[in-house]
Order: sequence, then structure tokens, then C-alpha cells
Amino acid sequence: MLGLKLPTDPRWAHAAEMHLGEILTDHAYCEQKAASTAISLMITYPELSELVTEMAALAREEMSHFEMVHKRILERGLTLGRERKDEYVAAITRFFPPHGDRMKRLVHRLLLAALIEARSCERFRVLSESVRDAELAQFYARLMASEANHYTMFLKFARQYGNREEVDRLWKELLAFEAGVVASFTNPERVHG
Repeated sequence: MLGLKLPTDPRWAHAAEMHLGEILTDHAYCEQKAASTAISLMITYPELSELVTEMAALAREEMSHFEMVHKRILERGLTLGRERKDEYVAAITRFFPPHGDRMKRLVHRLLLAALIEARSCERFRVLSESVRDAELAQFYARLMASEANHYTMFLKFARQYGNREEVDRLWKELLAFEAGVVASFTNPERVHG
């Protein structure tokens, strides 16, 4: 369903479980960044009423996810810690060169957001199936469904605001590019690592 070209190596989940505090902190910041992206899209494209409505709802949902992750951090006697640079997002963003056309930039941003949500969904599935902490496994199973909905929403908007054939071509190329990025990342302390 997600179209990802390279599945997560199951060894990532095993290593991630040994660094759950780091994973939870990274995950919390991922949720904050997702909310920030939604807000940025509302501010940049206020004339697209359907997008604004959906992004407002998404920003609220992502912040509620942040609160849920933060709660789990505190329950484990940990603190949030400092934000980390998301090298995965920085790497996949390089796929699209800067573009002067405002609507093309929108489509590119929507495709990147769809990809990030798809990879998050896939990683949450892997965590839900491999983490020994039953409550945390259930938590990631619930979030997995939410991420899948976000992925389909972003892809739908990209197709709505761009040329469908061009968007589908770009999506396939972006997926292939992302597979190379994921193959080079091995950090078990990051959601997208």
C-alpha cells in the first residue's frame, strides 16, 4: 500500500528497542515538525480552503501525538531532550531542486510530506511488531493507522493541485530516490534512521 521500495531492516527495530528513550525523543520532535509543516502550508497557501481546513485538523492531531509521546517519555522517568537534525528529511528534500513556481513547490512539499508519513507508518508497524513493551507496541500500532491516513491525504492533495501524470511520475522517482537514502541510514536512535 505504501509503495516504499526498501523495507526497514528488522535489525533496526531490535537496535531501536535498546535505545527507546532516544527513539521516543526523536519521535516527539517528528510530531512537532509535522504540526509545523501543516501550519506552514496553511500560512503559505491560505487561498486553498480545503487544504487549510485539513492542515488545521492535522496540526491539532500531530500536537496531540506529541503530547502522547511526551507522556510516555515522562512515564519512563526521562526528559524530552534536545531536538536533533533530521538527516533523513534533509536527504530526501534534496530530491527536488528549488523551483520558482509556487504551485510546483506545493506539490513537491506535499509529496515529501506523503513520503515522510509513509516511512513513519512503516517504521511504526515494525516497532509495533517487535517491541517487547506491550503498551508501547499497541501505541505504535494505533499511530501506524494515523500515519497511513496522513500519507494518503498528502498524496491526494499533490494529485489534486498538480498534473496527475507528472505527480505520479515524480512520486515513483521520489520513492526510488528514498530507497537509496534509507539504505545508507543505520541509526537506531532515529525514527527515520
